[in-house]
Amino acid sequence: MSEKTATIIKKPRLQERYEKQVVPAMIKEFGLKNALAVPRVQKVVVNMGIKEGAVDIKLIDQAREELTMIAGQRPVITRAKKSISNFKLREGAPIGLMVTLRKRRMYEFMDRFFNVAMPRIKDFHGFSLRSFDANGNYTLGLQEQIIFPEIEYDQVKKVQGMDITFVISGGEKEQSKRLLELLGFPFRK
Repeated sequence: MSEKTATIIKKPRLQERYEKQVVPAMIKEFGLKNALAVPRVQKVVVNMGIKEGAVDIKLIDQAREELTMIAGQRPVITRAKKSISNFKLREGAPIGLMVTLRKRRMYEFMDRFFNVAMPRIKDFHGFSLRSFDANGNYTLGLQEQIIFPEIEYDQVKKVQGMDITFVISGGEKEQSKRLLELLGFPFRK
């Protein structure tokens, strides 16, 4: 490769922190045998349920654009699996959006979320420790998408919540909790 075509792609800041600080700290703290035994964040899944999406497709389009700006990747439209008459829902109707982030985009999203979006949450005192599942994955819910700086408040037609799931390898809750703490995730004391 020539100098003109060779581009140096720098690792995201949070990924460098994971490799240089978190892995050695976890090995020392939990007595793990090597760096491959340290749990790591495999992917981040962002879900946005839009119940009025079946009636008004414009809401889905607006939310899709907002989630694209937040995640840096175009989301997939999720559809109803079966009809439910009490909810006026038909099979195949659009009811939400989902995006799965891995590798570079995942680390960049987590960095922006931990350092920019979280401080903008109203009356924030940290996230609950009870949101871990049996496999050590962590899921949290947000009330509004406007905490992200990419979203212009004036352009928002409907304030929309979302769920964010951090899928962590390893399977132990205590190690997953410590991993997120070392990455900068604030838990309620």
